[in-house]
Amino acid sequence: MNNLNVAKIQLNGSPYDISMKTNLYDLLNNLSISEDKVAIEVNGIIIEKSKYIKVFLKKGDKVEIVHFIGGG
Repeated sequence: MNNLNVAKIQLNGSPYDISMKTNLYDLLNNLSISEDKVAIEVNGIIIEKSKYIKVFLKKGDKVEIVHFIGGG
């Protein structure tokens, strides 16, 4: 990635580089994670799945992705 187009975020407590035009849907895609089995929190706010494509990440954002695991 070109350094001018890169932003550093915190992803599940670790530094992570993203493109400046990355939305939550893109992030999940880059991580090969299905949106069906996760919840995402950005800066302490849980984001509705319907808004993943509209929420663009910016430098310094703190993102937590929680995976749902079935059991029985």
